[in-house]
Amino acid sequence: MTLSQAIKKRILNLCKERNITVNKLANLSGLYQSTVNNILLGFSQSPKAITVYRICQGLDIELHEFYNDKLFKNLDDD
Repeated sequence: MTLSQAIKKRILNLCKERNITVNKLANLSGLYQSTVNNILLGFSQSPKAITVYRICQGLDIELHEFYNDKLFKNLDDD
C-alpha cells in the first residue's frame, strides 16, 4: 500500500467511525470538498502536510493519532 492509499483509507475509516460524510469533513476542516475528494479519488498523490493537519483538526484528533494506525506500517515506496 502506498502512503496516499493509506491516507485515503484512514480518512474514510475515521469518517465512518464518526458517521460523517466527506462533505461534512471538508466543512469541519475548512477545506474545499474538492480538496478532500482529490485525496480520496487518488488525484492528489502527495497531500500536503497542512491539508492532513486541517483534516485532523476537523476530526478533532492530533496529527500523531491520524498516523498511529496499522495502515501506515510497511508502506510501499510508490
